[in-house]
Amino acid sequence: MTSEANRHDFSACLLLLSFTTVSAETLKIGLNYPQTGRYKEQGLQQRLGAFLAVDEINKAGGILGREVELVIRNSRGEPDRGARNTAELIDRYGASMVFGGVSSAVAISSGKAARARNRIYFGTLTYSNATTGSEGHSHMFREPYNAWMTAKALSRYLKENHANEEYFYVTADYTWGWSVEESVRRFSETQDTEKHKGVKTPFPRALITDFRRALEEAEQSNAKVLMLVLFGDDMVRALDVAYDMGLTKRMQVVVPNLTLGMAAQVGPTVMEGIIGGAPWVWNLPYEKDYPRGKEFVEAFSQR
Repeated sequence: MTSEANRHDFSACLLLLSFTTVSAETLKIGLNYPQTGRYKEQGLQQRLGAFLAVDEINKAGGILGREVELVIRNSRGEPDRGARNTAELIDRYGASMVFGGVSSAVAISSGKAARARNRIYFGTLTYSNATTGSEGHSHMFREPYNAWMTAKALSRYLKENHANEEYFYVTADYTWGWSVEESVRRFSETQDTEKHKGVKTPFPRALITDFRRALEEAEQSNAKVLMLVLFGDDMVRALDVAYDMGLTKRMQVVVPNLTLGMAAQVGPTVMEGIIGGAPWVWNLPYEKDYPRGKEFVEAFSQR
C-alpha cells in the first residue's frame, strides 16, 4: 500500500500549486491512472488514496478556501494515451497539476505533455531511473524510490545469501524493466549476460504463453536465482506459472518491485519464500507507533 506517501506528497504539491493557479470555483487536479489493463489493481490503489487526500483537504477548508476537484482519465497503462489524457486534462479542463502513473513509460510521456503546457506532473508509481534521470525535467516529480535504490537494497540480501550463483532474468520489455534489470545486474555483480542469461517479455500485452516460454528457458538454465522483473497482473500470471512448474521450489525467486496488492493477488501459498522490495507496508505505523500513519491505514481500510 504505497498511498500513504502518495497522499502526503500530493497534498504538498497542491499547496505549492495553489499560489500560481488562476481564480476559479474549484481547483482542478488531473488523475491519470490505469482503470483497465495489466496495472489496474495498482491504479485502484492510487484512486482510493487520491480521493482520501482530497476529502481530507476539502474538510480542512480546501486550499486557500478553494475546494479541490479531481478530474479522472484512464491511461490503460499506455504511454500515448497517458500523454493525450494529460493534454486534455490541462487544455480542456484547466487542471493545475496532473498526477498518476504505475507504468514508468506512461509517467514519462505524460510528464512531457505537462511540461509543454507549463504544468507539473507528479508520478505516483514510477520506478524507472529514467523518470527523473535521463528523461527528467523541471516539471516532473516522483513519489517512489527508483530502480537504483531497489537494486542497492536487494543486493545486500542477495550477496549474503546467493553469492557466486547464476541468475536468470525475465524482464518486461520497456523502460521500467530495462532500468531495474540494469540496476540489479550492477549491484548484484551479474552483468555477464552469457553467464547470467535473461529474456524480455512483451509489454503491455504479454500472454501467458510468453511467460511460460521465458520460464522454460529459465528452467533449462543452471540458474539458482530467478529474477522476475515484472509488475502488476504480469507478475501475478508469471509467478503462478512458475509455481505450477515447480520453479519456486528449485530457485530463489526475486520480485524487485512488489506491492501488498500483488502479493494478495498471488496468495500466501505461491508467495512463500519469494523475496521482494516494497516502498511501504500497512503495519509499519504500528511497529513504529506513528499516529498519523495509523489514521491513514484505518481511513484507507474503510474505503
